[in-house]
Amino acid sequence: MKVLVTGGAGFIGSNFIRHLLNSRSDVEVVNFDKLTYAGNLNSLKDISNSRSLGSRYRFVRGDICDASAVEKAMRGCDAVVNFAAESHVDRSISDAQPFIRTNYVGTYVLLEVARKLAIRRFIQIGTDESYGSRLKGFFTEKDRLSPSSPYSASKAAADVLALSYFTTHNLPVIVVRSSNNFGPFQYPEKLIPLFITNALENKPLPVYGDGLYRRDWLFVEDNCEAIALVMGKGKPGEIYNIGGGNEKANLDVTNAVLALLGKPKSLISHVADRPGHDRRYAVNAAKIKKLGWKPKHRFGDALRATVEWYKDNEWWWGPLRK
Repeated sequence: MKVLVTGGAGFIGSNFIRHLLNSRSDVEVVNFDKLTYAGNLNSLKDISNSRSLGSRYRFVRGDICDASAVEKAMRGCDAVVNFAAESHVDRSISDAQPFIRTNYVGTYVLLEVARKLAIRRFIQIGTDESYGSRLKGFFTEKDRLSPSSPYSASKAAADVLALSYFTTHNLPVIVVRSSNNFGPFQYPEKLIPLFITNALENKPLPVYGDGLYRRDWLFVEDNCEAIALVMGKGKPGEIYNIGGGNEKANLDVTNAVLALLGKPKSLISHVADRPGHDRRYAVNAAKIKKLGWKPKHRFGDALRATVEWYKDNEWWWGPLRK
C-alpha cells in the first residue's frame, strides 16, 4: 500500500508517518510538503537515516495548490491523508488569506486530482474547532458546524467540500476531527510547546484572559493510531471525532508544565484575550471507539514525556525559537 501524506513535515503529519512506517511493513509513504515555517524535515531525520524505514519513505517538496505537482506525487498511491494546513488561530486573525488558500483551495486541488486518479481512500484531517464552543455536553459528528475563527472556518469549509466529493463523485472520503494534540515535534507557537520552551528559558508564559478556557487534550501518538485505523476500517462518507478524554483548563495545563519543570508560578503572565476565543471544545468519540480505538496514554504521563522530550531535544526547537 502506498500512501501520500500531505503536510508530512508538520507536527501531526511527521508523527503519523513515523507511526505508519513503524507499525506496518507493507506501507510506503510519499511525504508531500511545502516546507513553510512550520514544516521541518528534521522531524523525520530518524526515518530518512534508517536503512530499513528509509527505503519505504520518499519526500517531495511541493504546494497542494499546484495541481501538476500534486498529480505527479499522488500518481501510483492508494490513499491520501491530508494534514497540509495553516493551523495557528492567532495567525488567521492577523491574515486569513493563507488559510483560505491552503486549507480550502488546496483541499479542492487534492480532491480533484484524487478523483482523476481514482484514489481508494481520502482522509481529510479536520479539527474539533469547526464545531465552535460548547459550555456543556459534547459535540457528535451530526452536530452543526459553527466555527469562530478564520482558521476553523477554512477547515470546516474543507470538510464540507471533501464530503461533497463523496456524494457527487463517489470519492471514498472520510473526515476526522481531532481534539487538541500535543507531543514531540510540535512547533513552539502552540500552547504546550510554547510554555515548555519559555519556561526552560525562564521567560513569561502568556495565558489568555482568565486562563479558564477548556480543551480536550490528545497525545499525538494516540491520534495517529486513530487516523491509521480510520484509513483501514473507516466507512467512506463518514466523519469520526477523535478525543483524548482529557479536558483541562489552560491554566491547569500551565501549572502542570511549571510543576514538571520545577519553575515558579510567577512566570505566568495573563495577557489580553484574543478575539472570538472559544470557551470550551469537547467532542464525543464514541463512534471511533466502536472501530476498536481508545487512547492509550494518560494525560499526566504523556505531558511528562513531552516535557522530557523538549528538555532533551533543544537541537530541534532551539533554531525555531531564534
